[in-house]
Amino acid sequence: MRVDGVSMLPTLRHGELLALPKAEGWAHRLRLGGYHRGDLVVFKPPRTLAAEWRRDYRGVPLPWAYRPDLIKRVVGVPGDRVAMRAGRLYVNGRAVAEPRVLGYWGALCPDRASRLANTVAQAPDHTGLPETVVPPRTYFVMGDNRSPGGSLDSRSFGPVAAWDIEARAVASLWPLAARRDAVPACDGQPYPERRVRATGPLQPNVRLLVDTPR
Repeated sequence: MRVDGVSMLPTLRHGELLALPKAEGWAHRLRLGGYHRGDLVVFKPPRTLAAEWRRDYRGVPLPWAYRPDLIKRVVGVPGDRVAMRAGRLYVNGRAVAEPRVLGYWGALCPDRASRLANTVAQAPDHTGLPETVVPPRTYFVMGDNRSPGGSLDSRSFGPVAAWDIEARAVASLWPLAARRDAVPACDGQPYPERRVRATGPLQPNVRLLVDTPR
């Protein structure tokens, strides 16, 4: 799977190629095991989310509509109570420690005042809630991008059904090396991935994505 966009910065960058164990994904769909908080998962957005049906692929028109794959982090599992307050994630009444994510965006363009920074959703047509409970066989997912409008995730469309999750991302395979730092433009314009500045020395980029720090 190829990462498209900046919704998972600083953990993942645009263009990275990821390894997905599809057999594990099918096992979870068949109720053999499940995902855990912190897992990076690839999934289809809800069918009822009209904005996520596409009729082009990278600018090339298509004669059909499809739902593109998204990748986000599992932050809530079945039974969890999830809330957002001033850009902070709360699960079961406690603030979740996210030093890397909050430190990265806090130094750039943190979102603390928007609707998405202060509410969550139960479904695409049931949004703006102070808190939601994750139903059975679903997962609440969020991008690591905490800038204004930085990630379309469960705060907008609610928990994702286990059946719509294809697999975990377990490793980044490409590029082999990358600049140490990625600095987004924070200008609110379309295609933000085109304006991320890569700075610092080159360092190895191939890595496991299990238990990635946040």
